[in-house]
Amino acid sequence: MIQPHGLILAGGKATRMGGTDANRVDKGRLTVGGTSLIARVMTRLGPQVDRLALNANGDPARWDDLGLPVLPDSVQGHPGPLAGVLAGLDWAASLGCPHVVTAAADTPFLPPDLVPRLLEAAGPSGLALAATREGDRIWPQPTFGLWPTGLRDDLREALAQGTRKVLNWTDRHAAGLAVFPTDPFDPFFNVNTPEELAQAEAMA
Repeated sequence: MIQPHGLILAGGKATRMGGTDANRVDKGRLTVGGTSLIARVMTRLGPQVDRLALNANGDPARWDDLGLPVLPDSVQGHPGPLAGVLAGLDWAASLGCPHVVTAAADTPFLPPDLVPRLLEAAGPSGLALAATREGDRIWPQPTFGLWPTGLRDDLREALAQGTRKVLNWTDRHAAGLAVFPTDPFDPFFNVNTPEELAQAEAMA
């Protein structure tokens, strides 16, 4: 089986960190334990995939130091993570890879077995999302998924028709779920606010 390519999603504006259209804040550049969030994500996701790219908007030169291909959204207006997924699917398809695994740029503790667990959980369409369990409730983690390139035209059409929520699209394709434990901590903890950055520092 061809190993999936990996895509780090960093296309958002980070509004809760003060980001705007005119003043973009790159959360991935924030540091935890002296290491940037995005470097931590690269360290954890990189060994699990064949190659790695970054979904980010704005001037791509600001990411030159990472040595990754930078893929902007192909859909205008910041429609959300699905636009980043589509950019990654088009990139992977151009390289002959049948799957992309995505991870958010602000999640420094993502699981070291994310990719094999997603591959194992894939539904009939090839889609799978990570999830966590809280009591009897399972919570999908929609920015962590296994996405087949064969669905990219369907996703393109869905975005053109106004679909924005990841689960609205993945539910239509019966995505499987890979459920991860949250003990001793939530591996999908993400940094959206200064308070959460301080919490991540303590966790690290």
